[in-house]
Amino acid sequence: MSVNDEELTEKEAELMRELEEFKKEKERVRNLLGSIGGARQNRREQLINMGFLAIVVVFFTLELTTHFLPSYISLEIGVLLVSIKIIMLIHSANRANHFSFWILNSIEFRMNEINKRTITMEKELNKIKREMNLPD
Repeated sequence: MSVNDEELTEKEAELMRELEEFKKEKERVRNLLGSIGGARQNRREQLINMGFLAIVVVFFTLELTTHFLPSYISLEIGVLLVSIKIIMLIHSANRANHFSFWILNSIEFRMNEINKRTITMEKELNKIKREMNLPD
């Protein structure tokens, strides 16, 4: 086996390690995404939305047919339910924004890390060129 073949197998082994590391990280991110906004959460939000809708429809129907509550109390209950729903939407949006910020911050960190590695590699390459008396 020649030197070039050994270098090639070393590079292949390194690429395979990097590929395995990437797959592990991808699976970790996928699990994290699932825990933050997975199907269970959507199911819970659907149940809450259906509950709000049912309460509003029941109050609306009872108010139109029986007038069992004074109209201003029904109006206040409706405003309260809408306010609660708006607060829930704001909370959900904040969670999504926080997660987006976390992802962007992670990407920036990785880019800076790659940039540092590139600069180091350029310095080493220039050092090797100077040692071999090659032009830049």
